[in-house]
Amino acid sequence: MSSDLCTLTAGELVDAYRRKTLSPVDVAQAVLQRIEALNPVFNAFNLVSDRVLEDAKASQARWMSGQPRGLLDGVPVSIKDIILTQGWPTLRGSKTVDPRGPWNDDAPATARLREHGAVLLGKTTTPEFGWKGVTDSPLTGITRNPWDKAKTPGGSSGGAAAALASGMGPLALGTDGGGSIRIPCGFTGLFGFKPSFGRVPVWPLSPFGTVAHVGPMTRGVADAALMLNVISAPDARDWHALPHEPRDWRMGLDQGVADLRIAFSPDLGYATVDPEVAALVRSAVQVFEDLGAKVEEKNPGFDSPAPLFVTHWFSGAAFLLKGIPKEKHKLIDPGLREVAEQGAKIGAHELLDAQIRRGALGAHMNLFHRDYDLLVTPTLSVPAFDAGKEVADKMLQERWTDWTPFTFPFNLTQQPAASIPCGLTKAGLPVGLHLVGPRYADALVLRAARAFETARPIRMPKVE
Repeated sequence: MSSDLCTLTAGELVDAYRRKTLSPVDVAQAVLQRIEALNPVFNAFNLVSDRVLEDAKASQARWMSGQPRGLLDGVPVSIKDIILTQGWPTLRGSKTVDPRGPWNDDAPATARLREHGAVLLGKTTTPEFGWKGVTDSPLTGITRNPWDKAKTPGGSSGGAAAALASGMGPLALGTDGGGSIRIPCGFTGLFGFKPSFGRVPVWPLSPFGTVAHVGPMTRGVADAALMLNVISAPDARDWHALPHEPRDWRMGLDQGVADLRIAFSPDLGYATVDPEVAALVRSAVQVFEDLGAKVEEKNPGFDSPAPLFVTHWFSGAAFLLKGIPKEKHKLIDPGLREVAEQGAKIGAHELLDAQIRRGALGAHMNLFHRDYDLLVTPTLSVPAFDAGKEVADKMLQERWTDWTPFTFPFNLTQQPAASIPCGLTKAGLPVGLHLVGPRYADALVLRAARAFETARPIRMPKVE
């Protein structure tokens, strides 16, 4: 029974609590048992809360008295160890961060989860400062994929994905600065949603700047919409935040896609894609046609923005390391040091030019979406590869950005984008379908993902 409790969605848990057929304490105990058994295998959590049962008992008392605190009362949620959590060290995968703190603040999303009664499980692993698309760090070692523990779960929200896919909690809070929600969800067969920039308030601003989003990682689209209801609530500390949209993101999820114009781009016009991935994605796109959408194969018509993204990302890494005492630099992931060294050579004029070109790319996509409601691509160019490596093939790829050509462009443009699983390779590894909407059309992306999920239900790996 305890194993069954670990497969339930957040929505199912809340319904069961309301009917009093399940207790938050029973669920918390089941999840803790799961973490105890599987975390040594997958290395998803680098901190597990000692208050889980206490918080679950408080939630149970609220449900028994008919006074739940909010939308997620009693639902276990993990927090990526990039996101501030009051009372817990946020080490960001780095030996350079002093665990003694002080740790006096919750980030906006963490604060909203607490206010809604969520049971915070602990902190999930990340590469150092979330700098790359796989999850290993000098501090916490290598995190592994529940579909095949020899493979990476991706990153940088890799611990969150490994936890979700192996049943160590139904919800995870992740960050996405170049694909860091969508990459691990692509590699581990989950639903990951990067909302429009500013939809979920963020504080403090990422050292990588305005490419970094916070969003939900779940085992289904409805849970992501439920979680978005909570974490999108306003917070005055975020100067970049969008005006709050007081709506239930679950409304309209099942309206289907029959009215949508969808552009399918198998390679954005420039990416090299693994043939097996390409075939699975092309087959998956047919689902939208079967559901009544008008699908046209069409590239969005921009050159690879990899140099543009690298200018933003690498200069962010240089800025980050500038704030760390020189004597601690030897403790830092060598790859991050290399990226920062390259970033330090980027001058002010080059950075300003990149910002102008970024604006032009965003405007280009605004114009593209006058003709198409959605852009659909593969999430990633390759399936999950060996854990502990930054790239799938060193002969073909130098840095993680070389195998993530579909994710980071839409951090530059700040558009809402999601990854939803669309099949398995012959080796049994998940492949993701990437859905990109016009800026601020978060509900549209969620609705299309829900339609696809209804036709192709998400399944989890068998992990015992």
